Amino acid sequence: MVNFDKNQGTMPDNNRVYGSKKTRAGKVTIQQLSDHLSLSKSTVSRALNKYSDIAETTQLRVANAAKKMGYRPSNHAQAIRTGLVKSVGLVLNVAGENAHRPFLSEFLNGISLRLGEDEWTLVVATAQSDNDSLEVHARLIAEQKVDGFILPRTKIHDLRVELLKEKGVPFVLYGRVADNTDCAWFDVAGEKAMEKAVARLANFGHKRIAFIGGHINKNFELLRRDGYLVGLAKMGVEAEECLIIEDAMSIEQGFRAARSLLALEEPPTAFVCALDRAAMGACRAATSLGLFVGRDISVIGYDGIPEGAYMMPPLTTFAVDSKMAGIRLADIILNVIRGADENSFRELVDAHLVERQSDGPVTKSPKEISALVAEALQLGHRRKK
Repeated sequence: MVNFDKNQGTMPDNNRVYGSKKTRAGKVTIQQLSDHLSLSKSTVSRALNKYSDIAETTQLRVANAAKKMGYRPSNHAQAIRTGLVKSVGLVLNVAGENAHRPFLSEFLNGISLRLGEDEWTLVVATAQSDNDSLEVHARLIAEQKVDGFILPRTKIHDLRVELLKEKGVPFVLYGRVADNTDCAWFDVAGEKAMEKAVARLANFGHKRIAFIGGHINKNFELLRRDGYLVGLAKMGVEAEECLIIEDAMSIEQGFRAARSLLALEEPPTAFVCALDRAAMGACRAATSLGLFVGRDISVIGYDGIPEGAYMMPPLTTFAVDSKMAGIRLADIILNVIRGADENSFRELVDAHLVERQSDGPVTKSPKEISALVAEALQLGHRRKK
């Protein structure tokens, strides 16, 4: 387990005089702070913890005085007084292809920055499976290590949500679930991105547009596939089950999915991918079959991971601002922990299109692509001999 803590405080100047009183040598106490402000200790404590029943002007006044005097609360005493340990938990399931690599660094940075503003700590733990993830959440709750959780990579029916509701522990979803009742959530509209990707390709003249999706038990996959289908319907393009392959979370899985689709008797001329890593695999698959990405075959991804910009050709994608998402999720969980109604936090933002060179106007028919693929496969077979 790793603790990410941002401590922006400064060492107090114990010789500084505030008003007519000189602080004693050593740590400034909450009593000294409350005496200096002529406020009760309870009011000062609640102001420092940003409780909604304390006016914002009072919160700001107390915060400024605390910074000026060098006051830093005792974590132990504060936990006893408020029942809070001032920590937020994040459990990452790192097993298999369900990794968080595409967004993790900027995501953690955003969470830590926002929590650090209020002098809270991010507690990060890892799990090796879904069952292990539940056990880690339960252990952090039992050991009173955290006051609430951020839940990434939500499933359609998520057992983590059931556990935290049962235990009465605050949480915020990075994503959505089938039943969002009594759930605070923040999400990026992947479904709208997929719809826009289809429209972009259809406007380029593509009629056979394939979809390579992610894990079928993840809620984002359901939403992105639905967005793809809505996009086809709006553009008057027929949806075909044979052009949809799911469970591609890695470059290798995207490669295999695209090779399979390109081997069809009437292959697609374009791919919409639910993840950039799958899109990168699709580009490699097309190249391995003698096709030029961006000319013979078009590919659009989703995530905006840095590697996409350095591909040949660079990947067109719908990018997600992971740092902003981390900041907003941290802000929401702090509000929910402090008593805000979780049902008041239902936020959906858009991914933004990054236009590069992996997609473009249709130049070859499915039959022409099929012929090129057959030629490449035959040549490869000869080389093996």
